[in-house]
Amino acid sequence: MNIETALKETMGIDGAIGAALVDYESGMCLGTVGGDRGLNLEVAAAGNTEVVRAKVRTLAALNIDDTVEDILITLARQYHIIRLLSDSGGHIFLYLVLDRDRANLALARHHLRRIEGALTV
Repeated sequence: MNIETALKETMGIDGAIGAALVDYESGMCLGTVGGDRGLNLEVAAAGNTEVVRAKVRTLAALNIDDTVEDILITLARQYHIIRLLSDSGGHIFLYLVLDRDRANLALARHHLRRIEGALTV
């Protein structure tokens, strides 16, 4: 599955508002889909790059020999899921914003794992 198809699949998840595929070394989006005037995916990608970098640094500082699967940020009306792609060497993440009232978090995480498994970057 290519980037465009993966992002379209991501938007098929119940409650999806927007999604991006991001290179966290550079902070650059490899692709985006969805969003609205209240959700600038380019700005969100750059900000979430810092979140991922901070978590990776923290694991290193704690000498935890493990990898991050995903990071969940819960807001009053939204879920933000950052899914690090294991086949990318941990340098690319899939970012998904969900409407909390319409989303099922467990199913969304399941779908992201499936998309990750089929995605070729």
